[in-house]
Amino acid sequence: MRILLVEDDIPIQEFLKPALEEAGFPVDLAGDGKTAEQLSAAGNYDALILDLGLPDMDGIDLIGRLRAAGQQAPVLILSARRSTDDRVRGLEQGGDDYLTKPFALAELIARLRNLLKRSGAALNDSTRLRVADLELDLLRRQASRCGQLLQLTQQEFALLEYLSRNAGRVVTRSMILEDVWGMRFQPDTNVVDVHIYRLRGKVDGKGQAPLIKTLRGVGYVLGGS
Repeated sequence: MRILLVEDDIPIQEFLKPALEEAGFPVDLAGDGKTAEQLSAAGNYDALILDLGLPDMDGIDLIGRLRAAGQQAPVLILSARRSTDDRVRGLEQGGDDYLTKPFALAELIARLRNLLKRSGAALNDSTRLRVADLELDLLRRQASRCGQLLQLTQQEFALLEYLSRNAGRVVTRSMILEDVWGMRFQPDTNVVDVHIYRLRGKVDGKGQAPLIKTLRGVGYVLGGS
């Protein structure tokens, strides 16, 4: 499950991204139409949330370009344009739902879930990750192993989710820094090592078979070697 948020308003970006991720929807951001086209072509998205007032092109034109390029994911239009003509045009040109600004977060999430259900996305399965006997509930932001709930901080959960999405693949410290913390590579920081150490103590504790493995000089792998 992954959402593409196409919005150039920074405060709305900073509000919506963590709110959606807290609700179990990982989010990629695009601040203009060109970036949205590039991300759409490279990524596999389950839904798009798209503002019409983009700096480089009209959002309705962008929807047409994305559809022409083969993007079939449902599109929730998020716009300050409130007229009936604008709403009808947006829906006729490929939008699947239309929500005007200002909006209530609860309504946006409800509309998003309805779009995903209508498009055939299996919400229960897509909001859970499983690696061996480890399970992550992305909606509740909870993890358990052998049925026992793990007491994780928000950042530990984000790190474990990243490792789980890349289960069986080696991820480097620089990849974790950039993808989990949003930091460029900083050779002097030990933030990754510290969090891995704490996370391993919770995931691999109590005599269980280790899931988080270290490849010295390379990085980490969950559930593989």
